[in-house]
Amino acid sequence: MSNNFEQFGLSENILAGVEKAGFKEPSPIQKEAIPVVLGGKDIVAQAHTGTGKTAAFGLPTMSMLENNCGVEILIIAPTRELANQVSDEMFRLGSSAGVRTVTVYGGMSSRRQIDLISRGSQVVVATPGRLLDLLQSGRLQDFNPRFVVLDEADEMLDMGFLEDIQEIFKFLPAERQTLLFSATMPPPIKKLAERILFNPEFIQIKGDETTNKDIDQKYYVIEEREREDAVIRLIDSSDQIKSIIFCRKKIEVDQLATTLVSHGYLAKGLHGDMEQRQREEVIKSFRGGRIEILIATDVAARGLDVNDVTHVYNYHIPFDPESYVHRIGRTGRAGKKGEAITLVTPLEFRELQRIRKNVGATLQHCVIPSLMDVKRKHSDKLIGEIQSQHIHDEASEVLKALEEETDISTIAYKLVSKLIEMQKVKGPDNIGVSLDRHEELLKNADRPGGNRGRGRGGYRGGNRNGGGGSGGGYRGGNRNGGGNRNGGGNREGGGNREGGGYRGGNRSGGGNREGGGNRDGGGRGGRDY
Repeated sequence: MSNNFEQFGLSENILAGVEKAGFKEPSPIQKEAIPVVLGGKDIVAQAHTGTGKTAAFGLPTMSMLENNCGVEILIIAPTRELANQVSDEMFRLGSSAGVRTVTVYGGMSSRRQIDLISRGSQVVVATPGRLLDLLQSGRLQDFNPRFVVLDEADEMLDMGFLEDIQEIFKFLPAERQTLLFSATMPPPIKKLAERILFNPEFIQIKGDETTNKDIDQKYYVIEEREREDAVIRLIDSSDQIKSIIFCRKKIEVDQLATTLVSHGYLAKGLHGDMEQRQREEVIKSFRGGRIEILIATDVAARGLDVNDVTHVYNYHIPFDPESYVHRIGRTGRAGKKGEAITLVTPLEFRELQRIRKNVGATLQHCVIPSLMDVKRKHSDKLIGEIQSQHIHDEASEVLKALEEETDISTIAYKLVSKLIEMQKVKGPDNIGVSLDRHEELLKNADRPGGNRGRGRGGYRGGNRNGGGGSGGGYRGGNRNGGGNRNGGGNREGGGNREGGGYRGGNRSGGGNREGGGNRDGGGRGGRDY
């Protein structure tokens, strides 16, 4: 066997699965983690999305299976989508060894899941909500996994699963090997590791490698009213194959999806108000290429694992650096190049600087192409397509019929004109902030007061008693007139983030995330139950 995975001493059946999967050379996280896991130690591993984490914990643990007819490996994942993807990957890598996997999550029959486990599955991949429910109700008998993996631990923390995770570990055997994988390492994750791991080995990516070097990161400064036109223009001017656009709110997802479909794009939205069946169908269509553009909220897209995403767009700047890392990590995977694009307004420019500093990334400022730029690009592409076009037999019949009334030169002009019309390049001529204005923003971003009272309300504290220019300031601006952005509270509508209060009114409509209650649908019932 020619691959370099032989160096680890994995079992022959697992190596056969590696070869069948087409893996040639271990990724950095695999090189670091596999020997440590095979050595029997607990680990805390930091690696960004798309670096081969599933194989990093899956290959060594499956190589050590004793096949004693019980569950030996438990993997806890934050979402149903990620649980399914991890389960599929474990099955694929372990197929030559006869490894059987079961995915356990809400929205499906728990009786069916328990039945599959009892038939002798060695691997269970579960979401926290459903797993805790089964453990507390006593429906999982003789459940003593030797290996326990927390995958995307920081996402589970973001989604409020910390208490559930702590409760789950009360039901697990003390004699176990625990592996924690996370893209970022906030303090609560470190505290959790101290509680549930024994003398772990830390495998940590260096600060300047927090984001994938295969991702080309760019940003465009625009006015708020230009967001929709800007993203359409960027899509029109790119060579993208498959892309994800991240929005903050569900209503933005629906509106943008409708707009893109009306422009002829194969686009679909993904958010927490959709039924699980609908969400799974959208993801299946996106993965299969029937959808080219996926518009999603952060919560809905957590754990989304698609290797051929060429572009990620931040329709709005993320709330924090961790979200930025998670979002852009959907591209540039499996050794392929990717492009991450962020749209920011002048009011959000300081926030972009903070994220850039936090993640240690190089973000290139770019100017949105003009309408003429896009038309030239499309013309060049059209020339190439015409030159490489295969000539069909039917073409000669049509051409002969046209030649009876029109000369060949006129026919060619008309055909090319028709193709140009079909390209539907529309929109305003120029979009975005000029280079001169951008230079001004760069200078003011380094000043403590930044842009006070300059036309758009300043950044911190400008126009405090009366309106903050046309934009209302950012922090502290517009204090007597409605708070920061669009009327009241910090962001769009009273309270800190879009909906009243800070925790207890976070994001888009009252509850904690997207829809009232805790997650995507009201109280605990909106989780993976």
